[in-house]
Amino acid sequence: MSDRPFKLFAFDVQAPAHLTAGSWRNGDDQGHRYAELGYWTDTAKLLEQACFDGIFLADTVGYHDVYAGSPDAAIRDAAQFPINDPALLVSGMAAVTEHLGFGVTSSLTYEQPYSLARKFSTLDHLTGGRVGWNIVTSYSESAARNLGLGKQIPHDRRYDMAEEYMQVCYGLWEYSWQDDAVVRDRESATYAEPGRIRPINHEGEYFQVPGFHLCEPSPQRTPVLFQAGASSRGVAFAGTHAEAVFINTMTPELTRRSVDKVRKAAADAGRDPRSVLITALITVVVAPTDAQAQEKYESYLRSVSYEGALARFAGWTGIDLSSYDPDMPLRYVETDASRSLIEMFSKADPSRTWTPRQIAEFLGIGGTGAVAVGSPQTVAAELRRWQEVADIDGFNLSYTSKPASWVEFIDLALPELRRQELVNEDYDRSAVTLREKLFGAGRNLTRPDHPASALRGLPDDASQHAASALV
Repeated sequence: MSDRPFKLFAFDVQAPAHLTAGSWRNGDDQGHRYAELGYWTDTAKLLEQACFDGIFLADTVGYHDVYAGSPDAAIRDAAQFPINDPALLVSGMAAVTEHLGFGVTSSLTYEQPYSLARKFSTLDHLTGGRVGWNIVTSYSESAARNLGLGKQIPHDRRYDMAEEYMQVCYGLWEYSWQDDAVVRDRESATYAEPGRIRPINHEGEYFQVPGFHLCEPSPQRTPVLFQAGASSRGVAFAGTHAEAVFINTMTPELTRRSVDKVRKAAADAGRDPRSVLITALITVVVAPTDAQAQEKYESYLRSVSYEGALARFAGWTGIDLSSYDPDMPLRYVETDASRSLIEMFSKADPSRTWTPRQIAEFLGIGGTGAVAVGSPQTVAAELRRWQEVADIDGFNLSYTSKPASWVEFIDLALPELRRQELVNEDYDRSAVTLREKLFGAGRNLTRPDHPASALRGLPDDASQHAASALV
């Protein structure tokens, strides 16, 4: 067995389609069943039988309305729309599984930390400690308009708020309740001992939370913390707080640059840089032979919606290509937006001259993540190359058709990965929580060098200083 077997997460969203534009048009796609709990419980059982580490659920609380100044193209292609709340799926999937982990995206911009802490403590209880929080600050202007902000909070200010937000959550999860607060003493008619439940007395620039946590300590206390920010502020935030980082780039060489930045940020924050688990987004198209896999890939390309792909891209980046000739090389378009676009894509493949149509084709399958196409042996070699060149710990597997893409990966690629000892063949049965399954049995709580740990074990008279312990 490799000393670094891949971590494997399925990557999805509670919507008809996610990153692959037009995936819902494929004959075997079951994305239209996104609102059926039975679809999700079946998927969870499928992934657990294959010993996936977890399912990673993306989310957005806005919609893509930048392309042509309208949401119409995104609506037509079901581009992450309609979309339901992923957190409400988790307890149902947990009920039919024992080992599968759940990474849940939730935006801190649109939910108070007091209520978010309660939500994740509840999920941690109901899953037996198998939940993680993917921390996002949200990029969507449509979300800001519809959730009462009028316009999006500036990027760096969102991260200022995020730092304080985490202080509040850590106080609630780690400080507020002592381990022995719940006594269930029938004789004294005391369920919980009031003196062992402490207010966090947080008074900050953005949040005032004087009271104590509503939930007793869950198995992990703090859920496993995922993060995917790529900006300099996002990387610094990840280095301080993230236990697992999700990277979304196109080549292993580009990914390595991001990996090195994250590990340096962790070291700068006084943490062990190797303690941060890093996964990369990839979409696998596998068939018995390379030729068959290429044929399958090309059939998926024929289903890609040009406008659907560019509607996603416009929503992600704010760059609207609707008025450009689909086949005009963008190097001839003199706008700030096109220059930044060319820079982005030229790093991925400097030999190409990009047109809007080529960008749509490139993004059409798997979004801005990589795509591996080939036989089981070819796919295994490519995933091994990614691990070696990019220094990553695993993959978030997206799809071209769901759940068919994961079924094909499990049936064809996974046996070869196991033969080459690149993945675990079974779960570590001694590990119970998600944190233990990712980092080793016995590692149930955040590491001592993680900022959440600073609040564990503080004396009772430190309540008024609990938040400041993180500064």
